[in-house]
Amino acid sequence: MRAVRFAALILLAAAHQASASGRPVSRPNRMALVPAGRFRPLYAAPGAERVAVRAFALDRDQVTSAEFLAFVERHPEWRRDRVRRVFADAHYLADWATPTNPGSLADRRRPVTQVSWFAARAYCASLGKRLPTVDEWEYVAAASERTTDARGNAAFRSRLLALYAGVGRHTSADSFVNAYGIRAMHGVVWEWTLDFNSVVLDDDSRATGSGADARDRHLYCASAALGATDPSDYPAFLRQAVRAGLGARSSISSVGFRCAAEVVT
Repeated sequence: MRAVRFAALILLAAAHQASASGRPVSRPNRMALVPAGRFRPLYAAPGAERVAVRAFALDRDQVTSAEFLAFVERHPEWRRDRVRRVFADAHYLADWATPTNPGSLADRRRPVTQVSWFAARAYCASLGKRLPTVDEWEYVAAASERTTDARGNAAFRSRLLALYAGVGRHTSADSFVNAYGIRAMHGVVWEWTLDFNSVVLDDDSRATGSGADARDRHLYCASAALGATDPSDYPAFLRQAVRAGLGARSSISSVGFRCAAEVVT
């Protein structure tokens, strides 16, 4: 029933949001090309510990308050005083001085937060883009400045944990530009993903199965570190826990977003 209701809300949001072409977009300078590769997610079905990630483009920086202001000016149905409560909770853009004023110049340059998943999705769609999937986001987040996969490096993990301890207080200058040329994936704000709600709860954690169902069951909170591909990847557990606590209407001061796009070939 919950899944059916959520699907219905997505359809309603698609009708409500600004129309978007849905076409793949060329990669402007503000986006970085992420090449295809294989990735080991935190949870995976036995025998399928690595998943393929197709080439895509990802914003180099999080969407700022100034950029989101331009969006709500073009699409006033997403102003905080006009947004339908089915798409955003009462905290939506609550830190803005007024429905059309994010604050000072410094405020406008910061990543926009207190934006629901529905609103972030609508913003990206208005530009012919989309939110990145969990696999895409995690694939990029594995990169340090020098290598595209630093997850096995203990110093890198410790660095991420220190950054996560200050989420909401750090700026992009406190983070780093990774090997893909993408800035501040860690420590500034948590970020929405297209399928953040793939982390689900089951009434019976003893259920068994195979295929896609088996992979989903490894996402259950009850699995904890037991079903993880790397039980020592504490930064990944933190990110998963944040996603598990979100609802599509959630508008939280520590959650922002960036957009992804298909690659034109």
